[in-house]
Amino acid sequence: MTAVRYYTIPPPPELVNYVRFFWVFEMDLSTHQEYVYRSLADSCPEMVFHYKGVFTSADDPADNSKVRSLIQAQTNNYRRFVTQGSFGMFGVYLYPFAIPRLLSIASYELTNQMTDIKNLLGQAGAELEEKIMLATNNTHRVKIVSNFLINLLRKQQQAPVIIQRAIVEAIQEDGKIDISQFSNRFFLSTRQFERQFKEHAGFSLKTYSRILRFHSALKEYGNKQISLTELALNCGYYDQAHFVNDFKLFSGYTPGQYFKGFAEGTEYRLIE
Repeated sequence: MTAVRYYTIPPPPELVNYVRFFWVFEMDLSTHQEYVYRSLADSCPEMVFHYKGVFTSADDPADNSKVRSLIQAQTNNYRRFVTQGSFGMFGVYLYPFAIPRLLSIASYELTNQMTDIKNLLGQAGAELEEKIMLATNNTHRVKIVSNFLINLLRKQQQAPVIIQRAIVEAIQEDGKIDISQFSNRFFLSTRQFERQFKEHAGFSLKTYSRILRFHSALKEYGNKQISLTELALNCGYYDQAHFVNDFKLFSGYTPGQYFKGFAEGTEYRLIE
């Protein structure tokens, strides 16, 4: 039986406003056994380090790159990756407004991109990758990345507190918000709010809320007590058609296909 390990680790107090959590995903496979992982649309970016095994694109045979550390930005599409043999991944799940703070660029400039950390952070990124690969365990990796991010954050300008709060509230409410009235909570004009929200979240509020509703549906994976119709209503969809369309756009599967338990990259969802 294949051994699967997935767990999350909370960030230190200094990073709670920028890091949602650290995560670890490991799987023991035979040397030539192939595993396909599907990353889904997501409202938040993450740093990913492949400390054991390397994934390559399963959709683009011409892409032979074997990047060991990368930043996958917030995205409204899905991608497929393949590896052979056992693997270990360490991730840092960020709030999107951490991108402007860490890299001094607007979040939307990285939207839907997956970029080598060394290309984004230069020598500092190369040194971080080396330390992560040489770390003896994931507790050590948490300390390495935490220290790196804390030092980086101290050097950069803080994102507007109002927009940080808006993004966090949208996440906490799973995107089930009144788009037309949401900006009124933060005492900004609609135009100001939309510009600043996209700069720090990477998407317009409308698109961002759709991705959040999609993720609220994913939380019910493995729940056999709820119908897909109930799930759609609970996640803020007004009809089944919009639910199906968004789900297929963001995952490549219909809800029916995904929740039957045979979709790629779902093994970790029932671990915690």
